[in-house]
Amino acid sequence: MKLGSVAALTLYVSDPQKTADFYGNLGFIVSKRSEEHSTVRLNWFKIDFLGQDAEQKDEFKEDAAAEPKGSGIYINCTVSNVDEFYEGVLAKGMKPSSEPRDWPWGNREFVLRDPDGYKLVFFSKNK
Repeated sequence: MKLGSVAALTLYVSDPQKTADFYGNLGFIVSKRSEEHSTVRLNWFKIDFLGQDAEQKDEFKEDAAAEPKGSGIYINCTVSNVDEFYEGVLAKGMKPSSEPRDWPWGNREFVLRDPDGYKLVFFSKNK
């Protein structure tokens, strides 16, 4: 038995279209957009955003309603230059949770929360 790769995340959000716009503004490719379900891609990895109020299946309604969204979840994204990317995020009017910083594990990174509080960590390796 051998695992292949992690291919996707599925996250419940308050507004899938607003969330798709947010991720698209960062450079993700929006491949699906509707009031109930949007999908973004970055290379081979995709994130599905499901409308928390649109969930019809009883076995998933509790997950869809869970709060706070994003608690303990970090979506890590590599960038070629974290400082330049940070400046680009600021130029788009977005408000990161932190400034770029060097960490002992060898990354320089900053955090940006999406509209539902999911944390995106943008990082590049220190030289």
